[in-house]
Parts: sequence; structure tokens; C-alpha cells
Amino acid sequence: MLRIVGHSTAACDGIRRRDALTVGGLSLFGGLTLSRVLQAQQTNATAIANEPHHPAKAKSVILVNLFGGPPHIDMFDLKPHAPDNVRGEFKPISTSVPDVQICELLPQLSKIMDRATLIRTYSHKYNSHNPYNVLTGFDGGNDRENYFAKRSDHPGMGCIMQYLGMGSRDIPSYVVMPAFPGYTQALRRSGPYGGYLGAQYDPLFTVCDPKFERESKGDYDHVMAIGEPVLPSAGELPDISADRLDKRRSLLEQIDDQRRVLDGSRAVESMGQFQQQVFSLLTSQKTQNAFDLHLEPDAVRDRYGRNLWGSSTLIARRLIEAGSTLVNVHWEAKNGSHWDLHANNFGMCRSQMPQLDQMTSALVLDLEERGLLDSTLVVVMGEMGRSPRINGAAGRDHWPQCGFVLMFGGGTQRGFVIGRTDSQAAYPADRPVSAGDMASTIYQLMGINPEMTVEDLNGRPIHMNHGGDPVWEAIT
Repeated sequence: MLRIVGHSTAACDGIRRRDALTVGGLSLFGGLTLSRVLQAQQTNATAIANEPHHPAKAKSVILVNLFGGPPHIDMFDLKPHAPDNVRGEFKPISTSVPDVQICELLPQLSKIMDRATLIRTYSHKYNSHNPYNVLTGFDGGNDRENYFAKRSDHPGMGCIMQYLGMGSRDIPSYVVMPAFPGYTQALRRSGPYGGYLGAQYDPLFTVCDPKFERESKGDYDHVMAIGEPVLPSAGELPDISADRLDKRRSLLEQIDDQRRVLDGSRAVESMGQFQQQVFSLLTSQKTQNAFDLHLEPDAVRDRYGRNLWGSSTLIARRLIEAGSTLVNVHWEAKNGSHWDLHANNFGMCRSQMPQLDQMTSALVLDLEERGLLDSTLVVVMGEMGRSPRINGAAGRDHWPQCGFVLMFGGGTQRGFVIGRTDSQAAYPADRPVSAGDMASTIYQLMGINPEMTVEDLNGRPIHMNHGGDPVWEAIT
């Protein structure tokens, strides 16, 4: 519950203490609650002290999840000599790395592949449309058990980082943008949540209301989403009770009103240390500034692209710059803005790949120019790849057997390719990389021992690497 004082309350100092600020059981800015911060820090400081030392190469992660399964064979592993019903319509182009080619629709990325590690053999058996394997490293699930988020789920990597007390105290540490996975279907997909660690480690989910120049003609007619993620209003927060909050106004605007009332009040002084931390987080100028794209020059906004995904990626950079630990940009919106390309694969790619090319190259170069690329791990991937064979609707179907991961910065190798696929990009010919391997790699780069365990709801210790190992070849 979150309760914020209204203007009409009265006490000797003008504030009823029990109304000043109450937070509990609310997944908000990094899931911070009144007492769990110190508990997590103390508990995990002891646990980490007993683990082997893993020096961090990265301080933060920006993970771009291309929901639906991007077509690896049309993007980063083209097979121009394959049969017509496999190779597709796009031509490969050379990149800044000798003998490495990618799709002609990715010209800006082609110029910065000398800064990238490209994994061409992301492979698992979890054939499902949610980010569960991407965000947790667990790929042993099935739709019946793991499609919808539930309390017994494995926690997301960002939740583990919060559990370990990582991140700033005046900025959300784990953020998912532009909305929670599944928002267009009014469902909650598995992956980003605290699961058996508890909802107090859930991320902050932003909200969005994108505009479209027209209605799409169906699920496979992409129309660009224009807009930007914003902080949630009071009515969009879970388990909230606040008598005097106007749901039409943003939560941060209203909290700012209350801060002016509370500043200098003995009610603030009477708060415990952790209540004050929560209050500081909710009213943080850093948080408000990170989401204010008007503070960015027009040239920078144009560089990323003035669409929902470019704006989300730019805010991700602003959050990381302000101190956030993990920011997930989840590419899923209505009007055909997704990567589940069962039909019109090539038409959808012609529309979406240039957006991806622009925003990813802008992010990498922007981080580099700001001196942040070495400490920020950028990951671009999807939950699976697409089938080698083109179907009768000019689409490609689900294919978890092989996909790609693109990584920049954060202690990764530069100009490096890992894994080789067969002649039709159907299966790894060598070096398959599992979801657990990817999670282990991210943990390793962030200075977290991939072998660490946490207890599930039955008290059993669960390894956070889910049987995976770091992809050591990717790490400097």
C-alpha cells in the first residue's frame, strides 16, 4: 500500500504522522520497501563475502528484448547461398569487422560491429512467447506452467541485483519500459518479476500511450509507434490506497506537492531511516529528470529516433547515467510492433529493422562519447530466432533452436563472433549458448558469482545460472 498525505490533514505540525508516508507490499521504484533494504544488504553482504570474488567489469545493463523472436537468418546470420525458400529477400553487407556480414537494412550497426560481440548460436528448447528465458536464464519451462507470471517463478536478473543491494538509493535500480510485458494483451508475461524472492524486488514498470498514423491491417502490418514511456500515475500502481490522489495527474507531480508540505516537518524527522530512503526515492529529482526528454537537445532525440523505441532507449541511457542498474526495453506494442513474424516477415523487417539500427547504434555511440560504454553492458536479443524455411504467408515460424545475441561494452570483446550455424542457420554447428549461459555471462560481468543460490518457496537452494556457464570468450 502507498498512502500520501492530503492537503487537509492536520496535527500539531500540520501533518498526521500515520498519514505522512506508508509503503509496503508495493512494487514501485525498484521494489524498495521500508525494511527490506537493510535486510537484503546485511543478508547478502554475508553471502557474497563467502563466495569467490568476481570483480565487476560492468556497472549497469541495458537489455533490449525484441519480443516475438527476431529472424536471425535475416539479420545477423544471412545465408545467401541457401535455397530460395530459406535465404529470404535481403542481401548481406560488409561490416567494420573483416569477413563479418550482416543485413543490408542495418547499415549503421555495420559500422560499429568492431565494438560488438555477436553470438550466432543462442539455442534452447523453450518455445514460448514471453521474456522468461531472456530475463531469468531459465529455459526449461513450458506454456502451461510458465507463460503467465506467478509467485513460484524464478526471479529476473534485475530482481537478483536488487536482492543483492546493487544500485543507487535515489533512482530506480531496475526499470522495464515502455510497459510491462504483455500489456497490449492485458496479461502479465513471466520474466521480469521477483518470483519466489518476493514482489518487493519487482521492477518499476513505466506506462505508455503510443500514437499511430493509422490502424494496422492486422498483426503483421507494422505501424510505427510514436510516444515515450512515462512514470505511472496513481491509478496504474498495484495495491494502492491513496484517498486524495488525482489519477489524472502523474504520481511524481503529486508526490512533489507533498514534498513541499512535508519539507521541514517533524513528520519527516520522525520517519525511520528506511522510510526516509523510500521518501527520497519517490521524490528524487534524479528520477524525474531521467524521464524528462525535454532536457535532451533535439539533435540527440533525432539521433535515437522520435518513436516509442528510440525514446525508451534514450531514457534507458539517462537512467543508467543517473545510477540505475538494469533497464529493459521490451519491444512489444499494438499495431504490429513486435517480432513474432509468422507472416509478412520481410515487410515487417523493412519497417522495423531501420528503427532498431538507428536506436542501437545511437545508444552505443552515445554511451561511448560519454565515457559510459566500458561500464555499461548493452544486450540486444529476443526469446528465440525464426525458422529457416519461409512459410506460405511469407513469414517465418518459431525457432528456439537458434537465434542471436548482440552485445556491446561492459567488459565484452570487440569485433568478435561466437558460434557458427549450419548452411541454413537452423542449428548450431558449434558453440551453442543457452539462456543459462547468457544469464551467467551477465552476472559475471556485473561482478555477481553465477554459482550463487537463493531459496525457492520450498526452501530449496536454486542456482541463478540455471545450469549455465559464462561465455568466457565474450569477456575481456
